[in-house]
Amino acid sequence: MSHTRAMDTVANAETTPDTPQPYAELGMADDEYARVREILGRRPTAAELAIYSVMWSEHCSYKSSRVHLKKFGEMAPESDALLVGMGENAGVVDVGEGRAVTFKIESHNHPSYVEPHQGAATGVGGIVRDILTMGARPVAVMDALRFGPADAPDTRRVLPGVVSGISFYGNCLGLPNIGGELGFGPGYAANPLVNALCVGVMRHEDIKLAQAPGPGNKVVLFGATTGPDGIGGASVLASATFDDESEAKRPSVQVGDPFLEKLLIECSLELFAEDLVVGIQDLGAAGVSCATTELAAGGTGGMRIELDRVPLRDSTLKPEEILMSESQERMMAVVEPAKLEAFLAACGKWNIEAAVIGEVTDVSADEAERGGRLVMTWHGETIVDLPPRTAADEGPVYHRPYARPAEQDALQADTPDRLDRPKDAEGVREQVLSVLAAPGVCDPAWVTQQYDSYVMGNTVLGAPADGGMVRIADDSDRGIALATDGNGRFTRLDPYTGVRAAYAEAYRNVAATGARPIAVTNCLNYGSPEDPGVMWQFAESTRGLAEACRDMGTPVTGGNVSFYNQTGDRAIDPTPVIGVLGVIGDVHDRLTSAFRAADDGAALYLLGETRDELGGSAWAGTVHGHLGGLPPRVDLEAERALGEVLASAAEYGVAAAAHDLSDGGLAVALAESSMRGGAGCSVRLEGGVQDAFTALFSESTARAVVAVRPDAEDAFRELCVRHGVPASAIGTVGGGALSVSFDGGGFEIPVEELRTAHASTLPEIFDAE
Repeated sequence: MSHTRAMDTVANAETTPDTPQPYAELGMADDEYARVREILGRRPTAAELAIYSVMWSEHCSYKSSRVHLKKFGEMAPESDALLVGMGENAGVVDVGEGRAVTFKIESHNHPSYVEPHQGAATGVGGIVRDILTMGARPVAVMDALRFGPADAPDTRRVLPGVVSGISFYGNCLGLPNIGGELGFGPGYAANPLVNALCVGVMRHEDIKLAQAPGPGNKVVLFGATTGPDGIGGASVLASATFDDESEAKRPSVQVGDPFLEKLLIECSLELFAEDLVVGIQDLGAAGVSCATTELAAGGTGGMRIELDRVPLRDSTLKPEEILMSESQERMMAVVEPAKLEAFLAACGKWNIEAAVIGEVTDVSADEAERGGRLVMTWHGETIVDLPPRTAADEGPVYHRPYARPAEQDALQADTPDRLDRPKDAEGVREQVLSVLAAPGVCDPAWVTQQYDSYVMGNTVLGAPADGGMVRIADDSDRGIALATDGNGRFTRLDPYTGVRAAYAEAYRNVAATGARPIAVTNCLNYGSPEDPGVMWQFAESTRGLAEACRDMGTPVTGGNVSFYNQTGDRAIDPTPVIGVLGVIGDVHDRLTSAFRAADDGAALYLLGETRDELGGSAWAGTVHGHLGGLPPRVDLEAERALGEVLASAAEYGVAAAAHDLSDGGLAVALAESSMRGGAGCSVRLEGGVQDAFTALFSESTARAVVAVRPDAEDAFRELCVRHGVPASAIGTVGGGALSVSFDGGGFEIPVEELRTAHASTLPEIFDAE
């Protein structure tokens, strides 16, 4: 664009205090705009308004959630493993051998509804850059997905695009997708949840932080050029509810280039290895606005940027549009002048465009107390002059009112006790197949087969294992395991217990691989924070998760809050997705969930206590379309004990297979293990048909089924006694069917019939498209 066009400069802002400004259109409230004027002592320029509007958006500032998120820090357990906690791009934990792991999960929900392929693809790209920015090589990704009813027209539009976006970006980057979740429900119609996780590995000494120390150091923007894609994405899409005009928001969805990101990854890792950067920040939500304010706020507080030096692919962009653009595949580095030439040479080697756009400035003591100064010019004219910490760290903090919804008591009183249960063995058999074929329980292979799970060669476990597992390096047998879990049904019934159940399931899934859980990340997906009922759900969930992590010794290392997940006044079921990271000393000790022919004769043990707990269960929802009652109770000490039994069973080599019990209970766990390895099993359940029904479909927590090697039963039972875990011998592995018997009857389902029911649901819906 021509720089002769009249600019809204700081000098102009001082002399035109009454100029109308579109702050409301940018998502700012009246009092927020007034506070900006108070901070600056004048009205903001257009560029300053752009910075504050995106940095103070719900997505970037956590203004409605911050008062509750403090619990994760206040209740944080002591952890020798934690190296970098909340507040940076991602948390970092020690995993032994001088290596560290960084991991994080974030949402890209609204963009993925508006433009499914690019919305999901750039969600993967963004979380990968968060991990890269910490100084780590990204080594794996996962995703947790929720959609409306599987056969709904809108789901048939959104899901294939989301899956293609995830597979396209991740596969092109050469990162294995090692697992995640796939769920469906009416509450997610027109508001899918697309939560992406990435994990990276580094040496302890390689950790990088988002800060700009050292006056005179250069500020370098490198990666893709800046265009109009994603302008206002954070404030327009992630900080507002959906309505019938959502399709008009397509310009706010970013466009990704995974091949450029791959080059950016390799270039950045070379820059780190050569010690050419002193501070680094990726450009995601809020783009240049976020990178400059956060780097400045994390350093001396002083930075001067020549915005006209930003490389553009659209020369008509205004300064405020450059500041708000969320063009992908961009990074910002702080570089010492003596190392600038080497930095630029490395970028040239990888064909990465780089431009020096400014430098770190010194500030006086008085200025430092006020947060320093971020100054930006446009062709010599000053268009930004603000204290960066006010934008990056000192946004509005809302104490939103919250109250238990009036309908909550009626929802909990509507227990599943009134639902018809099968009267005979044939009825139980039919319902096993019904639950097994239900979307959200059925085989997700239609989705997961589109992902490359084994690229890079270090994947040890991928979908459909209980948790994903990778070796931390080519020269090590040490591994990390990851699982993500969330249950909107349980959290809708009781937010406090529901989030603890999600945490417990992720913890249990990691333990079922043979790893020991050590840290947590989370992605908290809720409706509008302006609704007191939604804020009650959020407050109860954060309390429940903070207490659980404290009690289990697994610190929250970071995460994401996604509000405004609703269409009109209809909010999604509250869905906190919990990611748990575990460590295993030797990946050769891992456990799988598959019953194999080689395990013929292995004894099957059911660990944990089974109660009549069907509130929010897959059975109630699938067979009766019912949601009501209370979720299963959560006993974290029982989960800890179970996890230790599973990890020890793997370490000592006494278990042939293990599978956690969750959605669909024992029935689904036994069926999945039989299908995954091709060998059936025979089990005997105590009592008559009603007792067998409860045993098969209850979703009581802290339970797993373990196949124990024939020569190791005594050792396994002793292990269970030592940790106080109830263990019941229920049958053996072998044969070609799931065979269940109880007093007065029983049934048998061939493994191939199980597989047909389990595997056909999604192909029948989506291949038809």
